[in-house]
Amino acid sequence: MDTSSHIAVVEDDPDISRMMVSCMTEHGFEVTPTTNGRDLDRVMSSEKIDLVILDVGLPGEDGLSICRRLRGKSAVPIIMVTGRGSDTDRIVGLEIGADDYLPKPFNPRELVARVKAVMRRSTMSEQQQTDSARILMFEGWKLDLARRQLFDPDGEPRSLTSGEFNILAIFCNNPRKVLSRDELLDQLHGRAAAVFDRSVDVQISRLRRKIESKTKDPSFIKTIRYGGYFFTPQVTVVHEN
Repeated sequence: MDTSSHIAVVEDDPDISRMMVSCMTEHGFEVTPTTNGRDLDRVMSSEKIDLVILDVGLPGEDGLSICRRLRGKSAVPIIMVTGRGSDTDRIVGLEIGADDYLPKPFNPRELVARVKAVMRRSTMSEQQQTDSARILMFEGWKLDLARRQLFDPDGEPRSLTSGEFNILAIFCNNPRKVLSRDELLDQLHGRAAAVFDRSVDVQISRLRRKIESKTKDPSFIKTIRYGGYFFTPQVTVVHEN
């Protein structure tokens, strides 16, 4: 793992924080521990953070609020860690923009595996976009791969989380083709796909709300029964110099 990768851990329990910092440091990451959102803001304002491990049950501003706030200004990958292990809590975390969600207690090796998976796909996505100045156009929308930005038909930028952007890029690169959940999970998460359960479905639901018409049935992303998802628009590729 690239030792330049910098992780911020936001955890108020000193024992858990030390454990996370220790296991991540052993695997070559630079780690900065913090205990609350204010400390995290200070770190992110002065240093480049590549991933945030964020506890939900923080005193004061909780992890869900911090995650929402981060998503309003940053696409940094976020893994949420919490003692709340229900499907509902996990889905809420994913819906507000987390890239993964790990319930306590957890094996430190699983945390490392998930961090590496999120970092790997983030790095691969950046490399692919660096290698290509392509812009993908569909139904008046413009997806700028190099800048990781989506523009609506009026030319206004639309905010997407890292996961939403990656899914939309996969659809635009595979238009009018049925993509199963397994195929989407594999492209997003690789061999670690099994641990990400319903994240694809949640992120597609969020993506639909951002790009689909509110007055009719979904027209861009169709659900195929027993199959997966189908991106209906014709996609035009524009190369910029």
